[in-house]
Amino acid sequence: MKTKKPSKQRKRLCQGKLHTRKAVLNAHLSPELRKEMKGKRSLMIKKGDKVKIMRGKNKKKEGKIVNVDHKKAKVFIEKITRKKADGTEKLIPIKASNLLIIELEQKDEKRIKTGKATGKKEETKVDKKVPKKETKETKTKEAKDNKKEEIEDKKETVKEKKEIKEELNKEKTEEKKEGL
Repeated sequence: MKTKKPSKQRKRLCQGKLHTRKAVLNAHLSPELRKEMKGKRSLMIKKGDKVKIMRGKNKKKEGKIVNVDHKKAKVFIEKITRKKADGTEKLIPIKASNLLIIELEQKDEKRIKTGKATGKKEETKVDKKVPKKETKETKTKEAKDNKKEEIEDKKETVKEKKEIKEELNKEKTEEKKEGL
């Protein structure tokens, strides 16, 4: 968001479109998952993930995600409930930013491999070879190396041509001797 005003940020979150609100539904990964994902710090929360609550009354409690409310940007976790006045149990809505993902849902293989939601085809960061940033120095070195290779190739072709000419000259002189 471009604005710093909290009122405008709240307004954009509450009145925003679902695909923009989805960005709020990210949670940090546990240290073990970070090592597996190699470079990923957080992921979008999904139904079936096992999470640990990091803030609030239910701090340090763990459970599986039962429901994700994209409109309200809240997550519901099994066994994290409160009693209503009539005695029934109700799931407590929790912000995704207050959670830590411990275990990912195993059904979505693409998400596990790439650390992204399904739908987009992307390579993992491990598979990608990151090209080095080219500076002026590296460019000039490469250009010099290329020129040297070209010069050496030319020298070799010139030597080959000379050898061919010498062989032809020898053959001609031998033919003249035989003809005399």
